[in-house]
Amino acid sequence: MRSWAPVIGSRPARVRRKACWAGESGTVAVRRPSAGPDRVRGQRGPRAVLVRKATTRRTRRGTSMDAPATGWTEDGTGRSADAILIHRTLTEISPVADQATSYFYALLFVRHPELRELFPVAMDVQRDRLLRAILTAADRLDDPQALAEYLGGLGRGHRKYGTRPVHYPAVGEALMGALSRYATTTWDGETEAAWVRAYTAISQIMIDAAAEDERWSPAWWHAEIVSHDLRTRDIAVLTLRPDQAYPFLAGQYTAVETPWWPRNWRHYSFASAPRPDGLLTFHIKAVPAGWVSNALVHRARPGDILRLGPPTGSMTVDHSTHNGLLCLGGGTGIAPIKALVEDVAEHGDRRPVEVFYGARSDHDLYDIDTMMRLQNTYPWLAVRPVVSTGRGTGGGLMRGLLPEAVRECGPWPEYEAYLSGPPGMIRSGVDVLRGIGMPAERIRHDFFDGLAATGPA
Repeated sequence: MRSWAPVIGSRPARVRRKACWAGESGTVAVRRPSAGPDRVRGQRGPRAVLVRKATTRRTRRGTSMDAPATGWTEDGTGRSADAILIHRTLTEISPVADQATSYFYALLFVRHPELRELFPVAMDVQRDRLLRAILTAADRLDDPQALAEYLGGLGRGHRKYGTRPVHYPAVGEALMGALSRYATTTWDGETEAAWVRAYTAISQIMIDAAAEDERWSPAWWHAEIVSHDLRTRDIAVLTLRPDQAYPFLAGQYTAVETPWWPRNWRHYSFASAPRPDGLLTFHIKAVPAGWVSNALVHRARPGDILRLGPPTGSMTVDHSTHNGLLCLGGGTGIAPIKALVEDVAEHGDRRPVEVFYGARSDHDLYDIDTMMRLQNTYPWLAVRPVVSTGRGTGGGLMRGLLPEAVRECGPWPEYEAYLSGPPGMIRSGVDVLRGIGMPAERIRHDFFDGLAATGPA
């Protein structure tokens, strides 16, 4: 077995729960940023603000947040005062998000060059993830449950990067500097205070989640490739053996790092339910300019060692109900759908499961034989292949776009929908399902290009 020494620092030591940034116990201070690398003359930066520490309460695998004591008076819109101010800032900087992101990283790396080693050498994919994650979290302040779930996952996932509590003040300082520079119309003392309160709460939840997770899980797992099956010119099925038990649920995904591109993590779904032998399976499609995906498809071989982050994702089956499952899998998005089918079978359910498996052509239905074998095994499972080009409907093959095929075969009362595939397919699929009357709470999906896929922070 080829060895590979870890390249991203050691596991973080257990951290204190308090996120005290400066001086006083129980408080968080955001200091006024110094002039940035290209700061406009005469432009004022954020003033020093001292706020109360956010109150949190922890659970074993997540956190929940109580609203800070100040800045949360609701008005007629139903949103908190802080959320209104933050939303105005987000609206203003949206057209200049690229510039704000570049300035944010410039401030962060110039003032804290030691943090650069936590990030990949090339920042082409990573560049906007950190700031985007913070902004998205801030815009969810009025939904504490969703915010805690989202940030808890980020906090746990960030352990693999070597992120520590001492890094959060530096990020907060750069955030305030970027916002004050580009939100020139809406930025004032009141808005700044709202952002400080929001970032204080955000960082506290992430710190708590990471500290709690350290009690139960490693920061990462090493996993050896034991099988590499090239199904098409650009799709491979990889089977891995982790170096220790790896608990996950069918429908979840994880971050994968290769030895060839250190600190570049990409997210892939598990292609099977948990197995007795502990092996893990992934379906990887090499995408243009995709460093990690191309390495996994065209360079990786049995014996190579990868690193895995913790499992995450909410696209899991609720076994307390007997609703049918309507599954849309586009391309390699069929991987978690296959895992869900196995999960239903292992629980002994006989609920109806309808799988729509979409691809560009019949040649791209690389896992159709596996899916058809499952259909022949379980009478409650129906598999409907859909292609956008090529032959028509002969042999049960449907032609057209996957969401439209779902619409034509509907309606789907008493079904829960699971969508996995390219972002465009997921968006159109959600639109179709909502359009035929499916409630939003019965539609589940995970966006890999969304903020759950953030890098160090």
